[in-house]
Amino acid sequence: MSNHNQENYGQMQDLINYIDEGLKKAKLPGNTKEKISEELEDLKTFILDARPPRIAIVGRRGAGKSSLINAIFGEMRAEIGDVKAQTGSGKWHAYISDSGTLEILDTRGLGEADQPEEAFTESAAIDEVQESIKEKRPDAILFLSKAKEVSSRIDEDITQLKQLKESVKTYHDYDIPVIGVVTQVDELSPKSVDKPPFDHEVKQNNIAESEAVLAAKLNEISTVSVKIIPVSAYFEIEDNIISYDLRWNIDKLVDYLIEQLPNDAQMILAKLAKVKSVQKKLARRIGKNISGITGLIGANPIPLADLPIITGMQMAMISSIALIGGRRMNKKDLREFLSALGLNLAAGFAFRQVSRQLVRLFPGAGTVISGAIASSGTYALCEASIAYFIDEKSLGNVRAIYKDKYEA
Repeated sequence: MSNHNQENYGQMQDLINYIDEGLKKAKLPGNTKEKISEELEDLKTFILDARPPRIAIVGRRGAGKSSLINAIFGEMRAEIGDVKAQTGSGKWHAYISDSGTLEILDTRGLGEADQPEEAFTESAAIDEVQESIKEKRPDAILFLSKAKEVSSRIDEDITQLKQLKESVKTYHDYDIPVIGVVTQVDELSPKSVDKPPFDHEVKQNNIAESEAVLAAKLNEISTVSVKIIPVSAYFEIEDNIISYDLRWNIDKLVDYLIEQLPNDAQMILAKLAKVKSVQKKLARRIGKNISGITGLIGANPIPLADLPIITGMQMAMISSIALIGGRRMNKKDLREFLSALGLNLAAGFAFRQVSRQLVRLFPGAGTVISGAIASSGTYALCEASIAYFIDEKSLGNVRAIYKDKYEA
């Protein structure tokens, strides 16, 4: 872990400890304290316990495993074997970028006719993969099938996939999710429609047909309906810049994959894939949860008891969103961000004071008003944080977004 990351995570640990201390002193209802504790535990897992996601990618030679890894990163991280089978023994590979690490069990292509260029240690690909699964539990399996080949020679692959699922269950007592990925959809007819989003009736019908065929096969071995996502992963890079880009549905795949991952593996994938729509979805999930918590706290008319908790939860939310966006987050950055919004580190206290003033004007509406103030103020901070740390908008624009959301 880099020094910057150590600093960020150290500050998050201090912040969560701060909230814990405030929670012990607060005279809040037991069910409210329980909900706050649960949310804190989720934040700890999501941020402090964050680890590289572990994905098993299964598919026959030419299905596009390495291309898909590169497409997720938006960088050339996996070597692509254009002629001979490239991947050898089934073992874990760490693909590392500045934004994070992805651990891939990139298997030797099932059913390939020749030897891979890399050495392999056991005679059967399935045995190699099972040995790797014993070593480390994958979080999900991506089953890749080339769009033009979903109807050919797939029964053997499905049988082997079933064995993999059973192995994970046996070794780790984990019902591993499987996601079907139809690759290289850009090569389906008509070939002239070769650029995303492939807006052509015949092309889309062919893509849908390939999805249906793969879904029917995968659902034979699953007790739940398997999600099928068609993708195009091809892109080219010149001078470290993407010069030609045929990627399609990679964002959809990353989004769905994150939903299937354990909580402690989600943030790293969101960071390294750099898909803003996915990052914002995660950020808003955190913002929604914490807005609900601060609303509950604000609904309790206990003088000053909510100050460290509301403020701490809001700061934890902002810091989490910054980390999802791959940004550094120190006290100086936090002060500058809040100052631009006309706030300070006692923002939660300010919301509470406003609510008390409204209660004086509207007797009898106390709990509803104070809870709404805390909740809406937190949500406005969430949207401002997304604008600044993920969308990279100017502080002037961020200030306008905050004001608009808070007054809505």
